[in-house]
Amino acid sequence: MSDTQGWKPRSNPWLVAVVVTLGAFMEVLDTTIVNVSLPHIAGSLSVSSDDSTWTLTTYLVANGVVLTISGALSRRIGRKRYFLICIGAFTAASFACGISTNFEEILLFRALQGFFGGGLQPTQQSIILDYFPPEKRQQAFSLTAIAIIIAPVLGPVIGGYLTDQYSWHWIFLINVPVGIATFFGVLALVEDSPAMKQQQKTAPRFDYWGTFFIALALGCMEIGVDRGEDYDWLGSTFIRVMFILSACGFVFGIAYLLYVRNPIVNLRVFKDRNFALGTFEMGMMGFVLYASAVLIPQFAQQQLNYTATWAGLVLAPGAVVLVLLIPVVGKLLDLVQTKYVIAMGGLSLSLAAVYSMNLVPQLDFYHLVLFRASQTAALALLFVPISTIAYATVPQHLNGDASALFSMSRNFFGGIGISVSTALVTQHEQIRQSYLVEHLTPVNQPYNVLLQQVQQGLIGIGQAAGQAQAEISQMLATQVAVLAYNDVFLITAGLALLMVPPALFMSGIKTKSSGGAH
Repeated sequence: MSDTQGWKPRSNPWLVAVVVTLGAFMEVLDTTIVNVSLPHIAGSLSVSSDDSTWTLTTYLVANGVVLTISGALSRRIGRKRYFLICIGAFTAASFACGISTNFEEILLFRALQGFFGGGLQPTQQSIILDYFPPEKRQQAFSLTAIAIIIAPVLGPVIGGYLTDQYSWHWIFLINVPVGIATFFGVLALVEDSPAMKQQQKTAPRFDYWGTFFIALALGCMEIGVDRGEDYDWLGSTFIRVMFILSACGFVFGIAYLLYVRNPIVNLRVFKDRNFALGTFEMGMMGFVLYASAVLIPQFAQQQLNYTATWAGLVLAPGAVVLVLLIPVVGKLLDLVQTKYVIAMGGLSLSLAAVYSMNLVPQLDFYHLVLFRASQTAALALLFVPISTIAYATVPQHLNGDASALFSMSRNFFGGIGISVSTALVTQHEQIRQSYLVEHLTPVNQPYNVLLQQVQQGLIGIGQAAGQAQAEISQMLATQVAVLAYNDVFLITAGLALLMVPPALFMSGIKTKSSGGAH
């Protein structure tokens, strides 16, 4: 039986899906739109590059915490009303970020952006689960996939263009008209299902202790991972304290949430095998998605001297590939069990990361686009199948908690992916340099040959031969960076491969677009 049987919403479900997905798209966009603009924000507000990254950290911390408790908040307030509060406050915070005049202001408003934006994704998914019966959800999730996977891809493109052509303020101000349109669209079209209204009437009192443990676990973990590279990881007392507090939050939080009668988020939803494995798969996908969305533009800007706009444009063709492949994957799900499609997606993503290890100095734009497009093609095999099978056997009364935990998994691990991937590049640059510099000695004949060639080349263009050492040092730095990025892609390939075995342990469900899950 369909979860929506007996209730016919007044508005067209597809129109509702488009409107609520627009809000979620805008929120996901803001997780990456700031990345390429950080140097501009730092310069404009007279802070260091290190300090400017707090604008990303504060957003991700507030976002991750609220994602998890959004199911409880929507039960108490009502899904429609909660979505309206979130989109309205998110839009207002975006405007405030755009007109900020000092660093303290932008940190406060970015935290508010993350806090209210965190409720948009899970509430959007819950509304879709209410509006679409199981046999239609695969098609609905195809629509949300285009928005939620393309948003982090388009973030650097839009952010780079607006920053280069106008100013960094516009990466926030662009949210305002979209937010206003979404607010009135939701106001006119969305309504709470009878089941949601019943849950609202019987909602228990707010669980403050559960919220505290979640904030402690996720917030401290996000801060520790995000700032670890700058503070020397476990060599820093601050980072050690963050990780200890996070561990305490996880241990005591899980025990508390499983013990209490009416927890802020019901962890018992993980008893559903498909949902538990699907949440793990979505977290791993989020890690690789966000990491790769940062690595390639970062390589293009730092090693190939691309502008923010061109670094973002490297990702754009991959978004087109995704849009074209989503319908194809929908047809594939009609023919093949969903778990095999997910396993194929994990393997494809791993192979795409291995293919991306072909980075070289002076790499052309075409090959950068190919590397990213191959990764995006693999992602098309993951998002819709994972979303479809994860919710296939979840009871309706747990939809809110399931959506909150599922969305949190993608965003939380995505944020960690951004931090860890950039930290790994720095770490592997040091490792590679320590190996390569051993060969730059006068007793190494290939080094002597290279030195003579560089000296002759400099003399040939009228420069001093004494600059040869500096030229070789620059060549070394370039080679070290290229090898470091290739190393990190190898690590992401291994992580993507970890998605294959859990997929095979999922239930053998084939989700037909014209029939029910069975």
